[in-house]
Amino acid sequence: MGFQPGNKLAVGGRKDKPFRDALRMELATLGEDDPKGLRGIARNLLKIAASEDGLPAIKEIADRLDGKPAQAIENGEDGAFQVIQRIERIIVHPEDRDS
Repeated sequence: MGFQPGNKLAVGGRKDKPFRDALRMELATLGEDDPKGLRGIARNLLKIAASEDGLPAIKEIADRLDGKPAQAIENGEDGAFQVIQRIERIIVHPEDRDS
């Protein structure tokens, strides 16, 4: 199905994520003070980050708060990165389109 005006799914719309949906449903059933609930998990992540071996937890927290750092684009050579673009205009005559 091609683009249709008003169709939000056609342009980067929500993609099905069944595991995420299942996790959200299960977390919603847990109480706010439940240590296995979302706030309890976040609390435990902060405790782990404060410990000696907390570097992975710190990175996870930073990624959640600031977003992951942008990935560098490399061209694999020492020179400057070149972008090559080409614009092509094709003229099609009506009698050629029907074949």
